[in-house]
Order: sequence, then structure tokens, then C-alpha cells
Amino acid sequence: MSKGNMNRVILFRNGSEIDGKVVALPQSFDALLGAAGEALGVEAKRLFTAKGGEIDDILLIRDDETVYVSCGEPFIERTKCCAGGSCVAVGSTASSRDWVTLNVGGQYFSTTRGTLTTKEPNSMLARMFAGEDSNRLWLSVTDANGAFLVDRSPRYFEPILSYLRHGQLILDKSIDPQGVLEEATFFGIESIVPLLESMIQDEQKPTDNFPLGRRDVISALIKTSHISELRFQGLNLAGADLSRLDLRNINFKYANMQGVKLIGEIGRAHV
Repeated sequence: MSKGNMNRVILFRNGSEIDGKVVALPQSFDALLGAAGEALGVEAKRLFTAKGGEIDDILLIRDDETVYVSCGEPFIERTKCCAGGSCVAVGSTASSRDWVTLNVGGQYFSTTRGTLTTKEPNSMLARMFAGEDSNRLWLSVTDANGAFLVDRSPRYFEPILSYLRHGQLILDKSIDPQGVLEEATFFGIESIVPLLESMIQDEQKPTDNFPLGRRDVISALIKTSHISELRFQGLNLAGADLSRLDLRNINFKYANMQGVKLIGEIGRAHV
């Protein structure tokens, strides 16, 4: 690409032919990803040609070329409106109809119906996308790009979506598991709840062997769902006053219980 030319590129969100943006073609591929993300309001991770070929080098892009910007998902066949208001997919395939886009708190996430429905079939997300008729119930809450609007935190939704994709809970150090737990509870992703509660419990463990007190135990009880087990295995609770507390769902296995007061506690603790 000649430095003397001001080449440009036309950007669309993956799978869309509306609300395109025209930007100057920068000198590097990473700079183009950044410009595309800023122009379209998405986290740009992959770029595709109009025919679905993935672009990995800035030199492969011609002046005035149309480029489709992905948040990491594969190329999605775009739709084109026809006479009478109906829409058909350009070169559509059966698999392309399985893709949906969510607008969660202003951030776009593209995924498949299978991801949203298979692992947690009774969750809110599964009920939204389980069948063809279910989509019609949500048509009133889509944005101008056809993405389903979800008024929740995208920061905490992303690890939940990753969990639904591959069954592994992976959180960046900057992500508070308590926030992810709140979102998981809202969406009804029940299988992830014990994993998050375990993470939260691990973070609450003291860095030294100083014994926990009554206030620490009450704080943990308040933050933990009443239907989940609270794990205090191996913790130092020596001398703590746990009288008249509901200890039925607490696991004290291997904990130091020397001198603990348990007068009038509700239920039996797991020791």
C-alpha cells in the first residue's frame, strides 16, 4: 500500500449490511482492528471479505473494499431485503440460521442457538432461543441491527457465554466472581453457581492462619445462596462464637474447630 494514497475501507458488522462505516485504511492490521471496533462499537477480533475469506494481513485489503467485522465468531452470511419486505440470506446455509447476536449492555456477542440451549436447557437464554416460535416473543426487544437486547452487564456475561460454549469457567483476574454469580443467577445458569461460590469462598480465605470470627462467618452466610453449600474446609475457626447461627449448609471438614461455641446453633454442621 503506497503511503501517498489515502485508501479507505467500508466496515459492516459480521452478518449485517446496514449501518456501515467508512474509515481510512491504516498502516497495520492491529490498527485496523482498533479502528473497526471503535467505528462499530464492538470488540473487533477477526475480519472477513464479502465472500467469507478471513483477512489476516492489511496488504490483502483493496481500496474501498467491504470488510465484515467479527467479535471472534465465524463468518455469518449476511441478509438482504427483497421486495415485499422479506429477507433472504446471501448464500445462506442451514448452519448460518443457527447464529444469533445479542446486544448485552451495548456490547455485541454472536453465538449459536445450540450454545445457548444445550448445556442449560431450563435457563432463561434457552427459553429465549429454544425454538423458532420463541424468537417471535423477543422481536420487540431487538436493536436496529436485529440483535436481541439484554439489559445486563457485558463484563460479567462474557465468561458465562464462554462457559456455555466449552464447559470451562475461566475468569480474568480483573473479573469479580461475585458479579458473574449475580448474572448467572439472573439467567438461570445453575451448573455454574457452585463453581463461582467456590471461587468466592477461596478469595475470602485469609492469607495467614489468623482465626476467623463470628462476623466473618455471618458475612459469608449473607453472601451465599441458601440452597448452596458453604465450604469452610481447612479454615481456622478456633474460639469463634457460632452460637444461634444456621450452620446446616456449611462444610467444616478439616477446619480447626478448637474452642468453637456452638450453643443453640440451627441444624447440624458438616464436619
